[in-house]
Amino acid sequence: MNRVVRTRRSLTVVALVLGVILGTGCRSTNPPQEALTSGNPVFPGWYADPEGVVFEKRFWIYPTYSAPYNEQVFLDAFSSPDLVNWTKHSRILDTNAVPWVWRAMWAPAIVKHKGKYFLFFAGNDIQNNEQVGGIGVAVADKPGGPFKDYLGRPLIDKFHNGAQPIDQFVFRDKDGQFYMYYGGWRHCNVAKLKEDFTGFEPFADGTLFKEITPQGYVEGPFMFIRDGRYYFMWSEGGWTGSNYSVAYAIADSPLGPFKRIGKILQQDPAVATGAGHHSVIQLPGKDVYFIVYHRRPLGERDGNHRVVCMDRMEFDEQGFIKPVKITFEGVERVKL
Repeated sequence: MNRVVRTRRSLTVVALVLGVILGTGCRSTNPPQEALTSGNPVFPGWYADPEGVVFEKRFWIYPTYSAPYNEQVFLDAFSSPDLVNWTKHSRILDTNAVPWVWRAMWAPAIVKHKGKYFLFFAGNDIQNNEQVGGIGVAVADKPGGPFKDYLGRPLIDKFHNGAQPIDQFVFRDKDGQFYMYYGGWRHCNVAKLKEDFTGFEPFADGTLFKEITPQGYVEGPFMFIRDGRYYFMWSEGGWTGSNYSVAYAIADSPLGPFKRIGKILQQDPAVATGAGHHSVIQLPGKDVYFIVYHRRPLGERDGNHRVVCMDRMEFDEQGFIKPVKITFEGVERVKL
């Protein structure tokens, strides 16, 4: 009887071992399937104010490192070949490369011009014209940096038309002219950048900064062209609150006038709160758009606990932007 029990036990052990070996063999010949969607957030870490763009056949996101102002002393970037797999590029710019900035380095915007990459950023969160700081610009030979200070001083260091010099976006028009849209404190200005990005060209009336503030504007301007029309977008509400959101207008000129149409991105109490300060990526050569934005995970109360997410942005037959559904799934894998 004992001999039979031992034999059965031996056969059982052999069967288990064979099963493990065979099972392991099966798994090794069938690796896990790669993710088909990005998921939200698209990459880990507390980040906000994302600028999305396409450079060198890769998608890039340049966000704010979301932390207390005194800890915001650098900028990271992320790149991807397909919107699903992201590579982190650490400290592409920090305060060691920009002597006049000591905190609150945030809200990057970037353009490629004459073979160089120009990264615009806000620094120090100045509260009046006597403080040092404002909007600066850095330059690099590659989209992943390292970037270095371009001017040795802020590009904009004063309040014009009541606009705090933060949250800049640089837009290239169809004729090649670069415009900067910027401003906090519920005021938005537009200015014509000089060809070398060292300053601004005056408008026909001699002014350098034109206020174009639409109804509801708070901060975070963004501009793109679709079917010959100018889509101007901005953030509303408070950046630490659940009511943070994105609205837009459409105009026939990059200077407006911009009449508010409505809100297209906002919280979903079942998904996340505080969805705002966005940018838009167009799939090159196609009428396919993705909105890149930050939001606050459910249950988070810390104002700096924000994550970068991405969802599809679509249009109706009249060209109006449909309300964006924020998701946990994110966007589908694409190839450039």
